[in-house]
Amino acid sequence: MTNYNAEMEKIIASLDHKPRLLLHACCAPCSVSALEKIANFFDITLYYYNPNIDTKEEYDLRLAQFEKLKSRFHFTLVAEDYIHGEFLDKCSSMCDDAEGGQRCRTCVAMRIKKTFDYAVGKGYDYVCTTLTSSPMKDVEYINNVGITLSKEYGIDYLVADFKKKNGVLNSINICKILGIYRQHYCGCEFAKAKM
Repeated sequence: MTNYNAEMEKIIASLDHKPRLLLHACCAPCSVSALEKIANFFDITLYYYNPNIDTKEEYDLRLAQFEKLKSRFHFTLVAEDYIHGEFLDKCSSMCDDAEGGQRCRTCVAMRIKKTFDYAVGKGYDYVCTTLTSSPMKDVEYINNVGITLSKEYGIDYLVADFKKKNGVLNSINICKILGIYRQHYCGCEFAKAKM
C-alpha cells in the first residue's frame, strides 16, 4: 500500500509558492486533521458538499462548525445547498451494503467528482479531500479516485492520508478546545441505522 502521507510531504517540500487548493470538506473534525498538515502551504478553499447527510438539520449543524475553525485556520468556505436526493439517487439501492462497501465507494466518488466539477475554470491548482482523515475510510480507494479524476480534469490532486502522524488524536483535542461537534456516523441514514 502506498504511503500517501509521505507522498503528500514530498509534494509540499517541492512547492515554491502557495498554490490554490480546493479541499472537499466532509465535516469540521476531519477538516482539522487536514488543515493542521497543509494550511501553511496552500491557499485553501473548503468545499462543503455532502448530500449523503441524512437530514437538513444534521447538514446545517455540521456546516455551522466550520465557523469555529476560523479562529485557528485561514480558509474560505464554499457550501453547496443540501440536496439529499443526489445521494439517494446513486446509493439507495445499496442501502444494505456494509459500511465501507460499494455504497460508500459510490458516495465518496460522487463527492470528489463534484469537487473537481466545482474547481474547473476557477484557478485551483489542486483538489483534495478530508475523507482520508477518517479511520473508517479506504485511503487507497479515495486517492485512486482523486488521481483518476485529476487526469480527466487536468487539475492536480493532492494525495493524502490525513489520519497519519496523530491526525485523529490532534483533531479530537482541537475539537474539544474549540467546542466543535463530533458526529458519530459518516452521514447517511444507512450507516446510522447500523450503529
